[in-house]
Amino acid sequence: MSSTFGSHFKISTWGESHGAGVGVVIDGCPPGVSLSREMIQQALDRRRPGQSDIVTPRQEADEVEILSGVLDGTTLGTPIALSVRNKDHRSSAYDEMQHIYRPSHADYCYDAKYGIRAWAGGGRASARETIGRVAAGAVAEAVVRRLCPDVAVIGWVEQVHTIVCPVRPEEVNAAVVESNIVRTADAESAAKMAAAIREARSQGDSLGGIVACTVRNCPVGLGDPVFDKLEATLAHAMLSIPACKGFEVGSGFTAPRYRGSEHNDAFYMEGERVRTRTNFSGGIQGGISNGEDINMRLAFKPTATLMLEQDTVNDAHQEVRLRGKGRHDACVLPRAVPVVEAMVWLVLCEHLLHQRALRLN
Repeated sequence: MSSTFGSHFKISTWGESHGAGVGVVIDGCPPGVSLSREMIQQALDRRRPGQSDIVTPRQEADEVEILSGVLDGTTLGTPIALSVRNKDHRSSAYDEMQHIYRPSHADYCYDAKYGIRAWAGGGRASARETIGRVAAGAVAEAVVRRLCPDVAVIGWVEQVHTIVCPVRPEEVNAAVVESNIVRTADAESAAKMAAAIREARSQGDSLGGIVACTVRNCPVGLGDPVFDKLEATLAHAMLSIPACKGFEVGSGFTAPRYRGSEHNDAFYMEGERVRTRTNFSGGIQGGISNGEDINMRLAFKPTATLMLEQDTVNDAHQEVRLRGKGRHDACVLPRAVPVVEAMVWLVLCEHLLHQRALRLN
């Protein structure tokens, strides 16, 4: 089972949802980068469960421990191992699921592929695996900021079910996003989204939506022209996030609505800098960053675990009924935002280190 992402900045996540713990090993982090436990913990605190009444009530402090690769607040250039203990797992809630495949979960597919599965909490298919991603993303952010201090990555919930936040990417303020429990870009949308999530939870149901993310002040030249296009690596990263079912950059799936004369991003000079008057390309052209904001959107499905009876089958291939149990997010979007941002930092770090190795000037 591959759990590795990246080449120059390589991460390998490990651990099961109801095992002793989860974490990540990072290989390829340059030496001499300032890195503290607090920097990583701050990122994990944004992802952890139990933050509000609209997310899973599982109580985990998600306290990170740096096991290797850092000395006196500075990276050594050797592998960095980060560990988080699981403390509030209740495997007994999943006893019934040991032999029953939950609808729209990985249970059946894992059994078919491996002949065995960690049935409690979903094992590696659980969103708890993303702890390793977020921890590694904090390290990647430290590397990127060392090389390009002005780069900013801002994610937010753009849509919950049918409720859409109208704020444009260039207007999104990170402080506003973090000021509400939904992590959307304005207070009015936040109130409506939170109410919809609470209503779905009270009915035993769930909601999906869209997380948007923008990268500001990205350097020009990141990405390769063919198979490792910047948007291709971003797509790989984003579609690997649990519950993510769609990804687009720039105009994305709205591009067919335009004629080429409407859609082309015209170049102009702003002092010594080459700019584009529009940004339908989403900051990437020919697979390479052009210096404009990189705008992306991710579609997340409704949480698969429902507190409602559903038709399914068991591992004896008998048709049965199942009611969901355990503690789950009725909507994954608020906690998905820091995961999306972490994966963007990882992609930027990977391409930035590659570009520095490619050119001497």
